[in-house]
Amino acid sequence: MFTTLFVPILLALATQSPGITTAATEGPVIVTTGEGVVKMAPDRVWVTIAAESRAKNPREAQRANADAMKAVLDKLKALGLAADAIRTSGYDLQPQFDYVNGRQSLREYLARNTIEVRVDDVSRAGEALDAAVGSGATSVSGVRFDLKDRSGAEREALKKAVADARGRADAAATGAGMRVDRVIRIEEQRVTMPEPRPMMMARQSMVADTAGPPISPGELEIRSTVTMTAGLK
Repeated sequence: MFTTLFVPILLALATQSPGITTAATEGPVIVTTGEGVVKMAPDRVWVTIAAESRAKNPREAQRANADAMKAVLDKLKALGLAADAIRTSGYDLQPQFDYVNGRQSLREYLARNTIEVRVDDVSRAGEALDAAVGSGATSVSGVRFDLKDRSGAEREALKKAVADARGRADAAATGAGMRVDRVIRIEEQRVTMPEPRPMMMARQSMVADTAGPPISPGELEIRSTVTMTAGLK
């Protein structure tokens, strides 16, 4: 997902592709592109957890599912997660059918409750997953890493991108026997969401006395790209 931030300093004068151009009334301008990258170890992780229950009638399926998810929630809360760290992201109750000789017959009802959990200590992510699956969750559909201070990392990447664009403008101007006189316009494009890292897990695959599945967060790259228009003299 991309957003574009426009930071006009003066009216844009150049409409041609990056390089030194000449505006109609204000003299030559140069358009350059700069990129800034900040690499940081994530300090927050999001995980999606679901519990499924099956029964012959919908009320029984709902009741069984409520009991299963309550056990999961109680276990997660016992880990000391923040009050706002758990939210329901989906709930489904659907009939399941069998098809024999072209005819369908009702087999059972499937209730599924899905929650999204935020863990603010990445080192405890495996413990949270193990606790959820061990207490009744039937699947973990995804793990997504992020930064608590993402906005700070984005601003740092933006500063680097602007500095890169300005350095390129200075180099091009010097090569042309000129110098940058003023910045006319800066346009920014940046990635605003972390890239999810899919992970699948089944309850049956968990070992009862395990400390939790290993979670390797690696590094996140926060990137910012800017296009700078500058006047020359």
